Amino acid sequence: MTTPTTTKSLFAPYTLGSLTLANRVVMAPMTRSRAPGNVPNDLIATFYAQRATAGLLITEGTSPSPNGLGYARIPGLFNAAQVAGWKLVTDAVHAKGGKIFLQQMHTGRASHPANLPAGARVLAPSAVALTGQMWTDGDGMQPYPVPTEMTVADIEEAVREYAQSAKLAIEAGFDGIELHGANGYLIDQFLNPASNQRTDAYGGSSEKRLKFAVDVATAAVAAIGADKVAIRLSPYGAFNDMVAYDGIEDAYASLAAQLSDLGLIYIHLVDHSAQGAPTVPDSVKARIRSAFKGTLILSGGYDAAMAEADIAAGKADLVAFGRPFISNPTLVAKLAAGTGLRAADPSTFYTPGEAGYTDYPLD
Repeated sequence: MTTPTTTKSLFAPYTLGSLTLANRVVMAPMTRSRAPGNVPNDLIATFYAQRATAGLLITEGTSPSPNGLGYARIPGLFNAAQVAGWKLVTDAVHAKGGKIFLQQMHTGRASHPANLPAGARVLAPSAVALTGQMWTDGDGMQPYPVPTEMTVADIEEAVREYAQSAKLAIEAGFDGIELHGANGYLIDQFLNPASNQRTDAYGGSSEKRLKFAVDVATAAVAAIGADKVAIRLSPYGAFNDMVAYDGIEDAYASLAAQLSDLGLIYIHLVDHSAQGAPTVPDSVKARIRSAFKGTLILSGGYDAAMAEADIAAGKADLVAFGRPFISNPTLVAKLAAGTGLRAADPSTFYTPGEAGYTDYPLD
């Protein structure tokens, strides 16, 4: 569990389990699609090393399974080549004095067969397709397919994949892992009745819809220890057809309490209202804060003043920043100095190569 730090400032050190973070600024996970063949490389290592002054870096979503590689050029962590690729990244970050967690992201139904390796399947809690289309490198924009409803055996295998990938993350030199339980990906798909229409032990009631998340967290804790396992959650998130539902506050409070009992190192709570989703009510944040005894990271549309205020008020221990880190590699120093931030180029968010990735000035 986390030892409280007496100075509540965004720029003060923070003790996260056995780790000493240089400050309370977190770089949020951001998909950047720079991993051809789903293997991290020197370019990705450079990107994270450039931003290693953040107290904690969280990687882009990384699949623990071939079945979870739903987007073009996203990395995985389930084979030896990927371990070696991620070792380039962790070595580069640690050489700069940084700390880094791997975000495990199984895309579930947010996928297309054209983006998956041979033999992989588009899986989900229920056979309910996402609306709209997604990008494939080979065929351009394609409609989302109807996913295959996971059997209990499929679910148990996915849980094992998360745990095995967690072990590989430690082998690759990561300081811990963050389970992606947000944004409409597989764990969130189990949490939300819009995507989970099961009537077995994994669905049919709010409490049963929590089971997959708790099973994955339990397996990860058994694999690498609770002080190296965290989770990201997005109650009221609307991305990937997620919806608010009756009993949502009780459900997330119950989930937070169960994760606290497991001893997870942090919950990363994201509010997407700055991007058009419903606001996460203060009551939800307060209930999660009360139920969970570890560190709480808040993210979503923050600037330095907002972050300082929420940390000083005890609403959060750490604050994550996403897009500002893309075009401002030295964001921590800029926030501390009150320097104006450089705007990012959205047209290069997911394109291959250095442009819009590692070529922003290091000032």
